[in-house]
Amino acid sequence: MLSFSTLSDMDLDRQVAALSRQLSDFRKALAKRGDAYYGDGRETASDYYSQLADRLYEALPAIRRRGRALERTARDHPATATAVGLVVVGLLAGLLISRR
Repeated sequence: MLSFSTLSDMDLDRQVAALSRQLSDFRKALAKRGDAYYGDGRETASDYYSQLADRLYEALPAIRRRGRALERTARDHPATATAVGLVVVGLLAGLLISRR
């Protein structure tokens, strides 16, 4: 192993320059990989969004039917609908208060 006294300034300058080039190469390689991972992630998210949109579009008629049935039930039994609404509001308030 060489001691510091035998190394010349020229050797140190060459080593620093070589390390700088290697570091630059590593940065470039990392940037390329990061771009690839970002592109893959964006594509995957787009696929999930498309699948979700398709499923919601298919389920929309059933959701509308159930909403109309729920509306009819609430109109036929207003006291029950009010009680259920108050219970839901109370549960939500309890959850919000308990998180603090």
